[in-house]
Amino acid sequence: MTMFKPGDPGYDEHRLGWNRSFASHPALIAVAATTDDIPIAVRTAREHDLPLAVQATGHGLVSPTDGALLLKTTALTSVEIDPRRRVARVGPGAVWADVNRAAARYGLAGLAGRCRSVGVTGYTLGGGQSWLSRTYGFAADSVVSADVVTAEGVALTASAEQHPDLFWALRGGGGNFGVVTSLEFRLHPVARVFSGMSFYPIERAFDVLAVYREWALDEPEAMNTAILLIRPPGGRRVLAIRAFHHGDEGRRVLGPLLEAAGPPLADAFAMRSFPDASDATNGPDAPPMPNRQEVELFHELPDDVLSAVVEAGAPDSPLAFVEVRHWGGAMARPAPGAGPAGHRDVSFSVMAVAPGPADSTLDRLVGRLRPHATGGSFLTLLTDPARTRTAFTAPNHARLTTVKRTWDPTNFFRTGHNISPEASS
Repeated sequence: MTMFKPGDPGYDEHRLGWNRSFASHPALIAVAATTDDIPIAVRTAREHDLPLAVQATGHGLVSPTDGALLLKTTALTSVEIDPRRRVARVGPGAVWADVNRAAARYGLAGLAGRCRSVGVTGYTLGGGQSWLSRTYGFAADSVVSADVVTAEGVALTASAEQHPDLFWALRGGGGNFGVVTSLEFRLHPVARVFSGMSFYPIERAFDVLAVYREWALDEPEAMNTAILLIRPPGGRRVLAIRAFHHGDEGRRVLGPLLEAAGPPLADAFAMRSFPDASDATNGPDAPPMPNRQEVELFHELPDDVLSAVVEAGAPDSPLAFVEVRHWGGAMARPAPGAGPAGHRDVSFSVMAVAPGPADSTLDRLVGRLRPHATGGSFLTLLTDPARTRTAFTAPNHARLTTVKRTWDPTNFFRTGHNISPEASS
């Protein structure tokens, strides 16, 4: 393990994550070379009375790590695939591109993040909503076990049989309960899928969204979709339809949406391998940048919501994109004992992403959406730590607080989306 203090060569290189909204200045940075370094880092932080922050890629960074010990797990990228059991076992620095390629050799896939460079562990601990989630559920629902270093520096394994309370909390409760040093999760049989992101004139946006809110209610669970108002790099703002169908009849299923959208500006739908499909449906990963996004959940989408989305995504909008996404399917049918991930009864989300100068536009959109929204959010899509509690149902949040008191009563893991061990009123 290599340690960096402020002023050391390499300190600035390691202190930043993908989300450059925060110019963090941790008190100490520990770069792990092996998982054996992780308990040492935890004990070092406790000895110096520092909170611990963990970072692999920094995509999930939602608050500065000033004054903390920042543990970097970026180098711990191991990926092991067991095709017989259909499970993957990954290190805390693995990213989804690594898993996608390794699993595809066996015709398998994980419930991968939409961006290939997102870290597997942080995404999964926060719930994880994948292009296959309507088909197979949240990524957290597929977790089999986790090796964890606790707030006391103790290494243990959490599973349905071992420390079941901790295992429950890890499947959607974020990084509040320990440092995960190895994560094991189920893979699913996925060979080739109909997928892609096709572009249409922005003028069709309201009509397509109006069709989408009705069509989606009967969308088969093999289909996962979203509608975006987006500006491709170097281009003008367009309407985009994203689709990911576990089967070869995707174009037929999308028929009503494609008819409403009219002739495409660019038709990128095709049958692809899972890794290629994931990349094609999301588009190229963005480089590190300041990033603020807002997500609101809905049971239904009245005209006022659609109008707000269309106006926020107008051709002159500074927002990177506005997205309407359909949920439901397997996400709404958790298995017995499922973790606290998500609000499983919602039908739709609206998410908007803003670079720094677009904050006022984003604020206006949120102001128009919230009177119609459920008040809930989703942890891996949420960048406002003041809203952490909204990512959980009230019973799940209360239970998470109880688990926190058991496993981290001093709130040692308190950076980012924090769940306090104090009982909420």
